[in-house]
Amino acid sequence: MTQIVVGLTISLDGFLSDRDRDVGPLYPDFETLRESQHLHGVVRATGAVAMGRRSYEMGNGDVTAHEFQVPIFVVTHEISPAPAKIENAELSFTFVSEGIARTIELPKAAAGPREVTVVGGPDVIQHVLDLNLVDELHFDLRSLLLGDGLRLFERSARALRNPPVARRHASSLSGRESDKSAGLRMTR
Repeated sequence: MTQIVVGLTISLDGFLSDRDRDVGPLYPDFETLRESQHLHGVVRATGAVAMGRRSYEMGNGDVTAHEFQVPIFVVTHEISPAPAKIENAELSFTFVSEGIARTIELPKAAAGPREVTVVGGPDVIQHVLDLNLVDELHFDLRSLLLGDGLRLFERSARALRNPPVARRHASSLSGRESDKSAGLRMTR
């Protein structure tokens, strides 16, 4: 059965980005992250992606070097007038305006036996949690306090009506031993 997996990096004080919606402090070295074993494992396990519109827009429509070369389904209130610059036999973008449940249903069908990875900010993640659609949450905790910004659990624990079980693991997003982040994987 296809698993729905949310993977994210948060600060110790629970923020997904700073007050300016910048995720840079949580990912200080994107190039090293792209080369990490951690990300390569996620990419290999992923058969399709459900993505928030803001996450899509962060790439300005240029997905030339996108790590996920799979069908990507973008939840949006309005269909994008401009297609992505690069699509190929593996990578395609579908804009879904019928809500988050439909945006999860479509990649589930496309992923086959592999996982659906959910990529997005707090709104998208909270919506899939509210609808009880998440099978696993993978947290990477950065040893950083942002103090303000976008919180994952702004709407508190009501999003976790059927909470998964937590298992601890250590990972290095950057691949450097000195840059270890504490990991928490939550599964049902």
